[in-house]
Amino acid sequence: MAGTAVRRRLTWQVAKVTAVTAETASVRTITLDVPDWPGHQAGQHVDIRLTAEDGYVAERSYSIASAPGEPVAITVERLEDGEVSPYLTDELRTGDDLELRGPIGGYFVWEPADGGPLLLLAGGSGVVPLRSILRHRERTGSTVPIRLLYSSRTLDDVIYRRELDQPAAGVEVIHTLTRHQPSGWTGYARRVDAALLAEVAWPADALPLTYACGPTSFVEAVSQVLVQSGYPPQRVKTERFGATGGT
Repeated sequence: MAGTAVRRRLTWQVAKVTAVTAETASVRTITLDVPDWPGHQAGQHVDIRLTAEDGYVAERSYSIASAPGEPVAITVERLEDGEVSPYLTDELRTGDDLELRGPIGGYFVWEPADGGPLLLLAGGSGVVPLRSILRHRERTGSTVPIRLLYSSRTLDDVIYRRELDQPAAGVEVIHTLTRHQPSGWTGYARRVDAALLAEVAWPADALPLTYACGPTSFVEAVSQVLVQSGYPPQRVKTERFGATGGT
């Protein structure tokens, strides 16, 4: 049975786009109807495949933005030199078909039984799988305390801004804007470093469970600081990507 489930997750299938939502000027959330979806965990991802008329194929992996039990959604940031993201953010429309496989991944996942407290660290679009975790916590009625530290270039680059401005009870959202801050901004205005983490992270003796996602430089920097400050390495989970972010 386990082998059958794995094969089903790794089999390409055609999903139908049911909604495309603008998150920022360059970011879209794409909601999908996947006919043979086995269910997913918070923190997993899917592979997307585009095939050109001449037969050229391009594949990319995207984190699942929705919680388990919600319709499958991915959030895509447009990269100007990208092969896949410009089509997904600029051309894809409701009713279109999209080829995918998944869910994939078992390391960067969270279930309420895993406990906490949780420290979520996001650089740019690295917030996507962390949003899945936040929504999963709320949907399951978990009371695990969460601190989300989200690094963005500007306030306009903050993905899910309206949602994050109204966090659930027990969730604290902390922003830092690294390039430009609006008039009257009272939040952090620098890159995430050891001093900033010392102010906002849970103390190491609380044995927090950490999920850090974003560009490689961001993830490596924050995870190194946390381990050096006493966080157990096995409780610092990381996921890296090459897109732009809040670094």
